[in-house]
Formats: sequence, C-alpha cells, structure tokens
Amino acid sequence: MNIVRKTLLGLMLVCLSFSNAVFAGMNEDIVELQKSWEKLKYQTPAASQEKGFEELLEQSKTVTAQYPDQAEPLIWQGIIEATFAGVRNGISGQLAALSLVKNAKNSFDKAIKIDPEASNGSAYTSLGSLYYQVPSWPISFGDHKKANEYLSKGLELNPDGIDSNYFYGDYLYKTGDLSKAEKVLRKALQASPREGREVADEGRKKEINDLLKKIAEKK
Repeated sequence: MNIVRKTLLGLMLVCLSFSNAVFAGMNEDIVELQKSWEKLKYQTPAASQEKGFEELLEQSKTVTAQYPDQAEPLIWQGIIEATFAGVRNGISGQLAALSLVKNAKNSFDKAIKIDPEASNGSAYTSLGSLYYQVPSWPISFGDHKKANEYLSKGLELNPDGIDSNYFYGDYLYKTGDLSKAEKVLRKALQASPREGREVADEGRKKEINDLLKKIAEKK
C-alpha cells in the first residue's frame, strides 16, 4: 500500500512539475509576442508595420498551436490579427483586413469559451472593440449593442485597467457620449503601470490624450 501511495505521489509531482513548466514556457512566449506587438505598434514606422505584423501573426499561430487549451495565446493571436487588419493597405489589403477581423473575432470567442477571465477579461474588451470598429452587416459583423455588452463585461473584470477603460471611452466617443467618454478616459490615465509593459502604457496614454483633445475640440 505504501508503494502504491509513493507511486501515485511521484506521478502527481511529475504532472505538477510538467504543468508548471508548460505555464512557464507559455508565459515566456506570450511576453515575447507582447514585446514584438508593442514595438511594431508604437515604435515602428507605418510603412514597415504591415510586413512586421504579417510575420508576428505567423509566430503567434505557432504559440497558439503549442498551447491549444489555453486562452492567453488565443487572446494575443486575436490582438495581432486585429492590429494587422488595421494596417493593411490598398484594395486587396482592405479585403484581407475583413478576413483578419473575422479571424480575430473567432480567436476571442474561443478564448472566452476556454477561460472568460483570462488576462483580466481582455478577450471581452478586445472583442467589444471589434464590434464597434468594423462595418455592420452585410459587410462585416459590426454591432454597437454587442460592443457595449462586451466592453462592459471587460470593465467588470478589469474596472481600473488602462485598456478596458480606453476602449470603452473610445466607444462612447464614437457613439456621441462625449461627457461620459471624457470621464472614462481620464480614469484610464489613472491606471496603475503594468510591469514590463512600459512601451504599451506610454503608447496607450498618448492615444488617450489625443482622444481627450478631440473631445475638448468638440465641446
């Protein structure tokens, strides 16, 4: 009996060690995707972004395939797909962008099914941002009601986050609620710094301040 217990304990320790190693490896891969995305979005000339995001998307697909049952890689694949769509140029590029945003939606949907609270609800915030930024049917799936639903869920899970508040503020701005948009955006500026995400924080704050200037001009 003692031998059986020792064997089971040994197997449990092996499984735990393997699980920890998998998560450690995944986290390292996610950080690499984050750093590359930040550099492309905020520190790379616009003319070079399209090629860069094309290569980064292939890298993210490799990470997602390596961890098929995890939400975080899918979230980052979706973020990269959505950002790539935004930098596509030309008529053919715009057609490809529609396909990319649909792929991004699928990535976020899958992530939510696996773990809706992963990355502080980032999948909800990212999915909501797609719903108010893409064209509505029959061109694409844009829907302001769904945008509000998903963005609100993202805020519920991460009420003080810079991204969750920025995208909700941007949605409010685009739908004409300038006063509430300003309030939400100022809250976004008060978000705590994210360790290791200094480039993203700085870039997002610039976007927030640019949007606040537009609101001030319209008032």
